[in-house]
Formats: sequence, C-alpha cells, structure tokens
Amino acid sequence: MRSRWTRVLPLVVVLAGGGAAAAMAMGTSTHARRVAQTKMATVDTVKNPKFGTVLIGGNGHTLYRFTTDTKKHARCVGNCAVYWKPLLVKPGTKPTAGSGASAKLLGTIKSAHGMDQVTYAGFPMYNYFEDTRAGQFNGEGKSNAQNGISPPGLWYVVNTHGAFLKQGITTSTGTSTGPTSTGTGTSSGGGYGGGGY
Repeated sequence: MRSRWTRVLPLVVVLAGGGAAAAMAMGTSTHARRVAQTKMATVDTVKNPKFGTVLIGGNGHTLYRFTTDTKKHARCVGNCAVYWKPLLVKPGTKPTAGSGASAKLLGTIKSAHGMDQVTYAGFPMYNYFEDTRAGQFNGEGKSNAQNGISPPGLWYVVNTHGAFLKQGITTSTGTSTGPTSTGTGTSSGGGYGGGGY
C-alpha cells in the first residue's frame, strides 16, 4: 500500500501543478489582451528625421488624418475603412496621451460596430493597412484613388497640434522641401483616402 501511494502521489502533484500552470497562462493571456487594449487607446509621439514629431498609436504605428474628414465627423467608412483603420476604443473609454501628445486635444466620436473612434484636435485618427510595423509611413500622401475607393481625399501624418505634415508632396506651389503643416483639413491635391476596422 505504501509503495502504491508513493507512485500515485507524484502524479497528483504533477497534475495539480499543470493545472496551476494552465491557470497562470490563462491569467497572463487575459492580462496581455487587457494591456493591448489599453495601449491601443493611447496616442503617443515619435521623432522622425523626415517629419519631425508625429503622432503614433499605442502599438507604435503611425496615425493619419484624412483631408475629407471634418471635426467630429469621419467620412472614411465602409470599403474605405478596409485600407485605413480607425483608431477605436470601447465606448466610454477615455484615450490617454503619451509623452509629447496633448491630453486636452484627445477625444472620441461614435463609430461603427458600437465602438468609438479616437480624435485628436477634433479630427478622427487612423492607421494605414500597409504600415505593418512601427516606424513606417507608407500612408503619407496617399489618395483613395490609388486604391479605387471613395470618398476623395488625401492622407497625411499628424503633428502634436493635430495638423497635417507634408513632406515632398507636390502642391500648387511646387514640391515642398521640408515638412509643412496645415490644420484646416483641406488639401491642394485630389484623390481618395481610407480607413479600416
């Protein structure tokens, strides 16, 4: 009998330990998801030699503004949102400002699927689907026409005041040689821009 319990007891301990490990893994996974959601609600900044200081999301991906949007109103919906992903948070979630971003310029507007979209200086914020990692600016100067979608408009990175930043973009006065910004939400070029969920 004694030798039987000696053989069985270690097995029980291993099973109990395995259950605890599984519970810990589940807890860690849940925590990681919660942290990721929290980070996505953060608007941070990064310094770039080409654009200066620009806005990024909590995941490090560049944030953009759409020239067709107006304050408190996102016009990039539907198919447009496949290319340009709105920065979304759960309803009632207050976005947080990271280093260099202004908390008083952050807000939200109602979006599709019961979510809220983060705004900065009143304008909706988006990520570009071709920015697959932090530090990419593949959406700069893009137009929806390039992807065959509507509504018309152009896309630009955003500075800490919420204004567009343009680099090497052809305008009515020629090609800019350095970053220029505008907070009007208008552009001298045509085209289209997009967002995604």
